[in-house]
Amino acid sequence: MIGFTQLRCFVAVATELHFGRAALLLHMTQPPLSRQIQLLEDHLGVVLLQRTSRSVSLTPAGTAFLGEARKLLEQSERAVQVARRAANMLSGSVTIGFMGSAAYSFIPKLAELAQIELPNIDVIFREMTTRDQWEALPFGRIDLGIIRPGPKHEGQESICIDKGDLALAVSRNHPLASRRQVVALKQLEDLPFIMYSQVGWYFHDLLMAMFERAKVKPRYVQFMDQTHAILSLVSAGMGVAIVPEDARNACFENVVFKPIQSQTQYESHAIWRVDDYDPAISAVRELVLRQRVSS
Repeated sequence: MIGFTQLRCFVAVATELHFGRAALLLHMTQPPLSRQIQLLEDHLGVVLLQRTSRSVSLTPAGTAFLGEARKLLEQSERAVQVARRAANMLSGSVTIGFMGSAAYSFIPKLAELAQIELPNIDVIFREMTTRDQWEALPFGRIDLGIIRPGPKHEGQESICIDKGDLALAVSRNHPLASRRQVVALKQLEDLPFIMYSQVGWYFHDLLMAMFERAKVKPRYVQFMDQTHAILSLVSAGMGVAIVPEDARNACFENVVFKPIQSQTQYESHAIWRVDDYDPAISAVRELVLRQRVSS
């Protein structure tokens, strides 16, 4: 019976065409290497390698056998990997909290990756405000969170995983909708503006600071908690709004998104418990962190 040791020895010598170099690669000396090749040739009943004092070459039989030997070794390695994955298969349930705007881009990508790479882990998504996630995490109501940046909380670790630009959302019949140039903040002076409420404190504070720096005073006509609610009012023509640029994925047909003249970006952070060593949670967390943007 052909052994995998014999195959590895043959492939090494056939690749290097030198017994000394092949022996070094295999971490063995030349005599046992030559012995394995001899055993293989005896078993097959053919000569695989032509040896002289100065060179090693493949016979026609050796050339034909080399490709098949490599395939057998690759298949054996795949079988080992499958067995090891099965023995260490991660399973369990992991609950991820996320603020609503993460559903436009980050969460769909994460959900797709989790199904492919962690099929035995039941990943549960829960839409929650950042404050609710801070409160839920210590009690295990969620295992990971996707939040807006804020103050550090004891027992929790956080890191920036995403950054994005802001965009102006206007209805299709609004005068700004047909303009090709980037919209300057000054153009929003005294326009009807739909603003984030203080419940959505992160974007509320971000936009207020941006307008203050630009010395712009929009006319606030509505204050809403969530981006999708703001876009519904923009669609109805009640005013314009500044929202995360990837909110265009919300697919409001009557809303047009325009780039704005501002360097302000928003951030998304991941949070988790520092003392949580559950393998399933760790695996999902690594999946989240792999999607981090470069800072």
